[in-house]
Amino acid sequence: MDRKKLVLLVGALIVAIGTALVARSMFAGAAAPQAEAAAVVEAQGPKVLVAQRALPAGTIITADAIGYQLWPEELVQDAYFLDGEADVNKLLGTVVRHPVTAGEPVTQGSLVRPGDRGFLAAALTPGMRAITVPVDAKAGVAGFVFPGDRVDMVLTQSVKGEGRSLKASETILRNLRVLATDQTTTQKTKDGRTQVRAFRTVTLEVTPTIAEKVAVAQTLGSLSLALRPLADNQSELERAIASGELVIPDGVSPEEEERLMREVAGRPDDGISTYVTGGDVSRFQRSSMPADRGAGGGGGNSQVRAGPTVIVTRGKNSERVNVGRVGGLNSSVVTGTRNAGETAPVALSTLR
Repeated sequence: MDRKKLVLLVGALIVAIGTALVARSMFAGAAAPQAEAAAVVEAQGPKVLVAQRALPAGTIITADAIGYQLWPEELVQDAYFLDGEADVNKLLGTVVRHPVTAGEPVTQGSLVRPGDRGFLAAALTPGMRAITVPVDAKAGVAGFVFPGDRVDMVLTQSVKGEGRSLKASETILRNLRVLATDQTTTQKTKDGRTQVRAFRTVTLEVTPTIAEKVAVAQTLGSLSLALRPLADNQSELERAIASGELVIPDGVSPEEEERLMREVAGRPDDGISTYVTGGDVSRFQRSSMPADRGAGGGGGNSQVRAGPTVIVTRGKNSERVNVGRVGGLNSSVVTGTRNAGETAPVALSTLR
């Protein structure tokens, strides 16, 4: 090979190696300060209290709803709760006044403490009402109902009539959210354990229509609360999806989808009720409605009649009686009635 070409080849190789080393040192030098700066920010940034999930207005703060997170120091505001300065335990049981998105710092103005003006109004879901019902140890699940729990309401009453009265118990409302027991809206703990205590009143979150039903139910008989398991919220959600009550539009954000599902799962239910009568419990109790005292001229003035009636005629005198009471009558003609104003003659030759 020509000596001149060899010298040029060696020189080009040296230049290429030098260029590669210079470029490597430049890239390494540029990346190191960035990594170092990021590490400094992560190590020195203060911790502020943020929402662990979306907190709509009216949410009662629990331990899993908030937590501390590193935050850039230049973005920290005076309204934030800082680690080491704020006691999270004192914030449990407060209510969110303004909606807070997941990961957003919780400000002092966004929470309302028990006893503050407007606390209960802030705890209510928009469109809902608060109503208080009296309970005792038996009706209040022996004190094992706490704010935030969900309960069913059972009405027990005695329907009077001829003979034995009808004893009945009926589940009239389901999935009611407990706002407070007596004047307490939080769970009290001692040595890390929740304290169970007796209470005389329970404040529930209901719709305006359900509030009217509860007011009437208190005049009919005694009310009892049945505590619902937490897993029933998922069951209510699955039932709503299967029945078509919940339809999630396409393209909604995960936060909006979560809000819709939470709203359906927490909706109170005043639909078809279930009931049990005394006859279902004891053979010595009735299992059907007692006959109305006003039917058949039993001495009452009520115009409500139980079952079909007939008009029994004896000469010039007529009497309206229940079909079950015509046995043993010796009259020759009976006028049966089906609807108001409609009469038809009925022979009594077979009645004894």
